[in-house]
Amino acid sequence: MKTRLALALSAALLLPATHALSRDALISENNWPRYTRDLGGTRYSPLTAVNTANVSSLAQAWSFKVRPEGGGALVSSATPIVVDGMLYLPIGNAIVALEPDTGKKIWRYQLTNGLARRAVSYWPGDWRHHARIFFSTGKSLVALNAKTGRIEKGFGKDGAIELNVPYNCPPTVYKNVLVVGANVGELPVGDPGDSRAFDARTGKPLWVFHTVPRPGEIGHETWLNDGWKGRSGTNVWVWYMTVDDATGTLYMPVGGPSPNYYGGDRPGNNLFGNSVVAVDAKTGKLKWYFQTVHHDIWDSDLPPPPTLIDINVDGKRIPALSETGKQAFMYILDRNTGKPVFGVEEKPMTSGDVPGEWYSPTQPIPVKPPRLVRSNWTPDDVVTPEDTNKAHAAACRDLLKQYGGFFNSGPFTPFFQHEDGGPMKASIQIPVNGGENWGGTAADPATGMLFINISEGGAIGYMAKRDPKIDYGPGTKGSPQPYDRASLSGLGAYTSFTAGFKTKDGRNVLLPCIRPPWGSLLAINANTGDIVWRTTLGVTDDLPEDKQDTGRTIQLAVRS
Repeated sequence: MKTRLALALSAALLLPATHALSRDALISENNWPRYTRDLGGTRYSPLTAVNTANVSSLAQAWSFKVRPEGGGALVSSATPIVVDGMLYLPIGNAIVALEPDTGKKIWRYQLTNGLARRAVSYWPGDWRHHARIFFSTGKSLVALNAKTGRIEKGFGKDGAIELNVPYNCPPTVYKNVLVVGANVGELPVGDPGDSRAFDARTGKPLWVFHTVPRPGEIGHETWLNDGWKGRSGTNVWVWYMTVDDATGTLYMPVGGPSPNYYGGDRPGNNLFGNSVVAVDAKTGKLKWYFQTVHHDIWDSDLPPPPTLIDINVDGKRIPALSETGKQAFMYILDRNTGKPVFGVEEKPMTSGDVPGEWYSPTQPIPVKPPRLVRSNWTPDDVVTPEDTNKAHAAACRDLLKQYGGFFNSGPFTPFFQHEDGGPMKASIQIPVNGGENWGGTAADPATGMLFINISEGGAIGYMAKRDPKIDYGPGTKGSPQPYDRASLSGLGAYTSFTAGFKTKDGRNVLLPCIRPPWGSLLAINANTGDIVWRTTLGVTDDLPEDKQDTGRTIQLAVRS
């Protein structure tokens, strides 16, 4: 049973058990009741049947086809949950319950509108209500009977509540509270990115937290020139949040304001953009916040919520959390106060020259741990034939020649304005689509160790006047912003620093132009803030066997 369950939960980091993890009644060694198992988001498993001595000999116990029945594209990107002998999984156009031991289908709920593909949430019920499975179709939040898969008609209207602002992920469940974020477009003005809470029994609204503070609210003063009005983005779009069940504190990772790469119409630091926001889970009342990026013009969201872990610093126990965003800085904070455990310094940053843009003079850089990816980029970091092959290395150098060189000032390198026919000052920003993206961090609560997958891809480009004929990314069509990120490829926001080569069988392969590794697994001792070890994670199959150990970025190599 335990070994087969571990196979079903292949996304988990399996670590030895040494002490109790949580007061959470759902947590037992055979349960995986949430996307990251516990409310603290640790991904910690106490199972010992799988270990370093036998993991290489594991064999498949069963399989289940997650492609929607009746045809259609594969749309599920979910981690299943397991509670009391039932495995629950969204497969796009349906929710299924399986036997964890055999993969046998227990029930199936067919969706008639929308898709469910990220995860599902479990609520244990109470003396009047059966246990429920919650999922979102984007527009609606739906409740099913966990045992039968039938609609729970006592929730909302006939088992569902309408979300005025969509959220494509299941709710975070804390006691009888369901918390959802928001999936909004990337236009400057649009739907608000506010987080919302509902009663798990009835669907009744409980609270709304304004992620862009209104007049009179804390943080409103960080939006100058009325840049807050109608502002979109600034949302929790990731598919789970974390909770300290001892204090009832909910931690929200809020993304950057819209639009992604231009902020001239929103001068100021723009709270609560790019912030860890701690609120009372039952009321939504603000407890504290910590901003990781002031005035984001890099699309440096905080996709994963913080991971909660208790640490020991100089003999003192500290209830802490770890948050890492796309800039690949790890912030270790006291989760009761939001104060950095090892210190944070506001360091001066380079400003760009985009007309009307507002640049923050400083950004918050943690004293420890050090940045998890390389911080500066020089010509010595261009990929070489010895790293990949002659064709790829030559294509990367040809790409740089087209730009006439590049600029890099380390973290938070800005893009500069480029006019058609004028001189070019291209920037290289590292990382892009990472450091850490939505995957999150795993933690060993017994030792205070954190484990994280980091990507080191780069972006090259500049800022240019928006061209209505160019696709600048999903949800950006019709944006009134005057400038956006661009590149010589003319692909708008898609400015990854990659180049291609053709394989012997005629396929075109795109790979990063920075020297590998492009992906690594790191272990950080949260008690000291030190990186303990780093190892390359992932291979590139299209390279010769002796060069495949490159690590992989979050965006895999593109083939055609």
